[in-house]
Amino acid sequence: MKHYYNPMSRSVTTDWMLKELDVQHQQIIIDFAVEDTNLSDLRKINPMGKLPVLVDGETVVTEVAAICAYLADKYPKKRLAPEIGSVERATYYRYLFIAGNTIEPAFSLAASGFEHPEPVSAGWGDMTRALATVEAMTPEKGWALGEQFTAADVVFGALLDFSMIFKWIDASPKVAAYVSRIRQRPSYRESHRTFIEMAD
Repeated sequence: MKHYYNPMSRSVTTDWMLKELDVQHQQIIIDFAVEDTNLSDLRKINPMGKLPVLVDGETVVTEVAAICAYLADKYPKKRLAPEIGSVERATYYRYLFIAGNTIEPAFSLAASGFEHPEPVSAGWGDMTRALATVEAMTPEKGWALGEQFTAADVVFGALLDFSMIFKWIDASPKVAAYVSRIRQRPSYRESHRTFIEMAD
């Protein structure tokens, strides 16, 4: 298994997931400033030329949520996903996919000083609704699905953590407390050393 990685990219989240699972893999460092074999290989595997990318034998998986979902299902004994077919699985999917599909686009546009001219027609709506959704979905205690930490927390929690570090949002006490719990996890601390320094 190969994981294409850069410590200042979204691949930090999938590195965190791999560390939560304690999965043996080859980490391939991508330096976008250097035109080397690794970067050339990345572009062949993923035409977007972006990270993260996971290669498992003949299987290529891109996108943070897809990689985390794939890994959680590949290693079910680690219990980072609810059982397939369970009621909890629907909630799990919502946390996995709302982060990158809806919340991050709204945050990214706002951070760049842009607003969609017709937010009602945009899949991500606007910042007001994105922040209200984050507030509603952030757990008061424990994790997204209750007592069991899952890949949903890796994906959703990573986005909130990133958003706080780069000052995309002013986190409410509830969101800040959830991110604080995220940051105490040993696998988070191991994978996010660069970001921890930035947050301190």
